Amino acid sequence: MHPRILGLLAATGAAAALCTLTLAPSASAQKAGGETSAAAFVVSEAQFEQMFPNRNAFYTYSGLTAALDAYPGFSNTGSDTVKKQEAAAFLANVSHETGGLVHIVEQNQANYPHYCDTTQPYGCPAGNDKYYGRGPVQLSWNFNYKAAGDALGIDLLNNPDLVQNDPAVAWKTGLWYWNTQSGPGTMTPHDAMVDGAGFGETIRAINGSLECNGGNPGQVQSRIENYQRFTQLLGVEPGGNLSC
Repeated sequence: MHPRILGLLAATGAAAALCTLTLAPSASAQKAGGETSAAAFVVSEAQFEQMFPNRNAFYTYSGLTAALDAYPGFSNTGSDTVKKQEAAAFLANVSHETGGLVHIVEQNQANYPHYCDTTQPYGCPAGNDKYYGRGPVQLSWNFNYKAAGDALGIDLLNNPDLVQNDPAVAWKTGLWYWNTQSGPGTMTPHDAMVDGAGFGETIRAINGSLECNGGNPGQVQSRIENYQRFTQLLGVEPGGNLSC
């Protein structure tokens, strides 16, 4: 599994700023009243199992549905087709990042000490080697743990292990990135799917600096194939603009 772009791009101060300037959710992703339950989620548990037949037991369907309340607009905005397309897009990217929901933590342990940005005033209170990639989007770096934790009301800066020990917290960090961060792209993945920009723009927001514009077409194709498979399973067309 390749390191998350949050880690690879953040070695410079400019990149660090990029990852922390987009904390506020877009209007369509802001928390609202009401709850999103498993019964309302557009992906059933049986479909989830079909998508991830070899998943790690840590990545539970109940953990995912428990996390949905953090961002009620996710897979719950627009037409039924758009809702299913967004769910498929999120899970397709997650599948790519984790080898089919197999990996909970970044596999290259040699990278672990590299994710502490000592220029941040809050430092790395959990330890300089504790901010490695974890969870469905492989959250990494101390400033991203702080930003995600602040947004979710969870102290992840001091307790980063929660992302690898609590399934709901892990899924919430994935939804945090999906709904509020544009990374190297120009829009959040949520907005890309809801506003019709297409699946390719979700790739750009997640790992575009390394994969898009010919950077790594094999990785892009892998994400696209996941998405096409998942939309087929959900009974919807994938839409246009699949690549980046």
